[in-house]
Amino acid sequence: MSTTVSKKVAFLGLGHMGGPMAANLVKAGYEVLAFDPVPAAQDQAREDGATVVHDAARAVADADVVITMLPNGRIVLDVYGDILSAAAPGTLFVDCSTIDVADAKAAAELAAAAGHRAVDAPVSGGVAGAAAGTLTFMVGGAEADFADALPLLEVMGGKVVHCGGAGVGQAAKVCNNMILGISMIGLSEAIVLGEKLGLSHDKFFDVVSTASGQSWALTSYCPVPGPVPTSPANNDYQPGFATALMSKDLGLAAGALAANGVDGQIGQLAAQIYSRFNQDEAGKDFSAIVTDIRKRSGGERE
Repeated sequence: MSTTVSKKVAFLGLGHMGGPMAANLVKAGYEVLAFDPVPAAQDQAREDGATVVHDAARAVADADVVITMLPNGRIVLDVYGDILSAAAPGTLFVDCSTIDVADAKAAAELAAAAGHRAVDAPVSGGVAGAAAGTLTFMVGGAEADFADALPLLEVMGGKVVHCGGAGVGQAAKVCNNMILGISMIGLSEAIVLGEKLGLSHDKFFDVVSTASGQSWALTSYCPVPGPVPTSPANNDYQPGFATALMSKDLGLAAGALAANGVDGQIGQLAAQIYSRFNQDEAGKDFSAIVTDIRKRSGGERE
């Protein structure tokens, strides 16, 4: 039988995504015990009203729910190894990191073995969605644990979907981001082809945004300045969703394709393209791939 989620939450990982998410929990009345090793992240958390602690184990000891937003699966597993013994029995662990499905299942198993409950709850929506509280959460775990996590997730997100058992939330995330990466590459290739053929960005957008080539990548996140004023292309491709993160997610997708015997040639190629781009432009928004395609096509656009 699940326990009732209280108002005390430990939040570990206060980066570009985690910081705004924790701030929204504070605004909703939750007592947030925040931990991050980066001083600037600590300062922002204090400004947002969280109680900053300088040890992760101390943060979870007083919490009923532990939320993690960490860079990769290895770090998630290492952190779980450090903090599970410090948490009170039955603590609910909610991992919002984007990690490998196998790592998500391993984290859930570690939590269960230590007498706790766990769900994986990766997100989509980027920094803007984290700040606005409009993220989409894809959740894997037991029904009762999902129900207990739901009130917190609804504070941080606009849509919350229970996708299945442990690891299935991560499965949904890796599939979604594989589609997004492939879409952005295809869109960018078409834009550069249009440039070569004398088609302006505005006319390209006017046609494709209401034709069969329409996509979220175009209408919400257009990779060239002008047609969608809020897209990172209008701000020198400042993320947004960084190329390093897209490269990481497509790497997870490529690994999952291979491990499960899927003939995912386009997904594998997308991972290779972003891995190459990431070598020089890791900090740029992933939509900046259009600039790389243009450069490799023999020209720079004024």
